[in-house]
Amino acid sequence: MSTRRASVSTRTLVLVGLLVALVLAGFVSYYASSHPDGLEFVAGDKGFLDTAKDHKSSADSPMSDYSTKGVDDPRLSGAVAGITGTVLVLVIAGGVALLVRRRTHVGD
Repeated sequence: MSTRRASVSTRTLVLVGLLVALVLAGFVSYYASSHPDGLEFVAGDKGFLDTAKDHKSSADSPMSDYSTKGVDDPRLSGAVAGITGTVLVLVIAGGVALLVRRRTHVGD
């Protein structure tokens, strides 16, 4: 009896992984809780939440506080921010991976 092993190309694996990441980022972000995260919850519980200040560089950011400026629906705003953040992280990680890969092949 012979066993046949399916071969998946790297390109297919990367595209499926990208698609899954984007769907999860958009779908999960869309249904994320509107309650504050752990740090904000504890700060509110302990009574020092009102002393918090926005960082100067993030206060005017188009993606500050897990939302997207210009998108009025809070859930959709979070989904857009999640997808955008995922794409940015994947592009940066892919660029670093390509740089490292090229650098290791130069000396071969």
